[in-house]
Amino acid sequence: MKKLLFLLLVLAAGCESLSYYSQAICGQLGLLNSARPVEAWLADPATPPELRGRLQVARSIREFATRSLALPANGSFASYAELDRPYPVWNVYAAPRFSIEPKRECFPFTGCVAYRGFFSEDEARRHAASLRGEGYDVFVGGVPAYSTLGWFDDPLLSSYIAYPDVQLARLMFHELAHQRVYRKGDTTFNESFAVTVEEEGVKRWLAAAGRGSELEALRAARQRRQEFAARVAQTRKNLAALYAENIPEADMLRRKQAEYAKLRADYPSIPPEASNAYLASIAVYTELVPQFQALLGSCGGDLKEFYERVAVLADSKHDVRTALTSGGCRPTS
Repeated sequence: MKKLLFLLLVLAAGCESLSYYSQAICGQLGLLNSARPVEAWLADPATPPELRGRLQVARSIREFATRSLALPANGSFASYAELDRPYPVWNVYAAPRFSIEPKRECFPFTGCVAYRGFFSEDEARRHAASLRGEGYDVFVGGVPAYSTLGWFDDPLLSSYIAYPDVQLARLMFHELAHQRVYRKGDTTFNESFAVTVEEEGVKRWLAAAGRGSELEALRAARQRRQEFAARVAQTRKNLAALYAENIPEADMLRRKQAEYAKLRADYPSIPPEASNAYLASIAVYTELVPQFQALLGSCGGDLKEFYERVAVLADSKHDVRTALTSGGCRPTS
């Protein structure tokens, strides 16, 4: 019944988007239909030993998520699916050539988000080419996992099951966090919250598993991510100021490229094309993380209280960024 309701509401979104929603429906149902229970994979003698080991690790991570992180106890990650492609979906981010704000895409249930997802890489790149033709900056990125926000029991996927333990735990905690709290129409709020949960979750998981020796490496990696996020934020701030200037487009484009080149000089692995869309794809995962971390600290590290406070913010019609900056764990009257 839940699936039928989901499909009917999606189809009601409008005929002009029928092709897009059709690929989304077929892709989601195809993924779910290919999944088998983890216990069936573990009981099957034909399951490769390496996969068996990864599924056992994932199962222990999933149990920890419910027991120690107060994340949802449901059927998510209780099954596993082998994909015939490297990613389940590809996200297409777009932004105007002279704006740091991403183009918003609106859907049932999720509201407006900063990207459009496709189960086919070819379709994602065709959509990206169309947007480029309209003058947008575009970035296409493969996504190893995504959350259906509790509408379905999300399976473990071959796109990430071979990740090292810490990365696997990060991903699972992140996707489960989306099921715990979700603010419709605010990608940055949702992703920054989930990143905060994943980072705290991994720290606690390593400690509980007696793997405290790995915490220093975790802290170092976190510091590198924070430094990169800060540089991206500064670059976007500089670009926003540039785009507000009243100067010829040719001069603005030249200075935009120079600003991006400074970032790329320190981080050569980022895409070579100066793209507001790429920068936005990073910012949505990092922009509000410091505020969420401060909020968790004001809750004394109590995750249940933290989730309750975040849920209040998610339901609020007020400026959540201001509330995150000025509010503590206990909602103020």
